[in-house]
Amino acid sequence: MSTFAAAVARGKNGWTASELDLTGLADIDEVVDALRDVEPDADLTLLFVESDDQYLAVLRLDEGEDLRVFGSDSAFVDESRIGSVLLGEIDTPPALEIDDLAAGDDDEDDKPAADPDADPVGDADLLNDLGVSSHRLLTLCGMEGMLPSDVTAELCQRIGCGDEMEELREA
Repeated sequence: MSTFAAAVARGKNGWTASELDLTGLADIDEVVDALRDVEPDADLTLLFVESDDQYLAVLRLDEGEDLRVFGSDSAFVDESRIGSVLLGEIDTPPALEIDDLAAGDDDEDDKPAADPDADPVGDADLLNDLGVSSHRLLTLCGMEGMLPSDVTAELCQRIGCGDEMEELREA
């Protein structure tokens, strides 16, 4: 599986972005340690992990302590060791079903979900205070034609670190 993992950290000087190599990390605690190392004084660090143009995992670490995790599809756990490390210990209730998106009200342009079989897991509210509702996150993950890299770019633009993520991808 091809994987791209990028951390963005918000510190006193704004956002910074760094690519992370997750291949040698054995468990979620080591991932958290790697996130802390990105920007030790960050009040918020996000990790976006894209795998095989199919799966997206978003991890949020507040003040280096409080970890929240979201995955676009629980199948990532079975398909990949990295997916298992990132999403294997989720003990929060599953995210809303993709089918439930039709019931939600969203002021943004609604497009049909591409994969009704996707099974999002974890905390879909993890970006709420940054301007991305759970409904919007789930809609982006299920939108026809949206790759994980497209979802990451959209999320980063909305939360204010789009330029940093774009620079990282171009490096």
